[in-house]
Amino acid sequence: MSKNKFNKDWLQDHLNDPYVKMAQKDGYRARAAYKLKEIDDQDHLIQAGMTVVDLGSAPGSWSQYARNRLVELGKKNPLIEPGKPDGKIVAIDLLPMEDIADVTFLQGDFREDEVLRQLEKVIFTENDQNIQKVDLVLSDMAPNLSGVAVADAARMGHLAELALEFSQAHLRTDGALLIKCFHGSGYSQIVESFKKVFKIVAPRKPSASRNRSAETFLLGRFLK
Repeated sequence: MSKNKFNKDWLQDHLNDPYVKMAQKDGYRARAAYKLKEIDDQDHLIQAGMTVVDLGSAPGSWSQYARNRLVELGKKNPLIEPGKPDGKIVAIDLLPMEDIADVTFLQGDFREDEVLRQLEKVIFTENDQNIQKVDLVLSDMAPNLSGVAVADAARMGHLAELALEFSQAHLRTDGALLIKCFHGSGYSQIVESFKKVFKIVAPRKPSASRNRSAETFLLGRFLK
């Protein structure tokens, strides 16, 4: 198949994709919002009063969904101002991201000490004695794929390790981490890494994730 034919087929699929149309209708920046929604509907990840950290957040659809869900939950709490979320969302990415109401965004690399300190300052108040205060870490991060399986697996594994390390340092013991990964070379190693950190580890393949895609999601809950 020629590259032009492939691009035309992808564009046609994209334009006809029901989730793309739903995203446009619902005001989401990407169809990825529905992947998180489906997993959240199944696993009840987002709860009132939570602190949620979205790693690799751009363009922002996961942060948008988390914010909308916390606004819904805020309606049940008379102490929450109408239209405001019952919880806190902090997003971070190397790339710029357009503002989202009630979401604190930091542009930078959380592997760098200075950026990590900025992130912790946003997450925690000065009175916090225990830094493990995050309830949910989300990561829809993916590397730029080269098509070379071994190299791509290494890049994906590295991102998974980064999310795991961050979660070990900042999650509450009853917290959760949800990441994107890909079936294939390196996947079983990521699962094993999760099992060393979390009591419950479960793969998730939402219907919004295209069947022909190797993309899957891995959920870890309750730190060991």
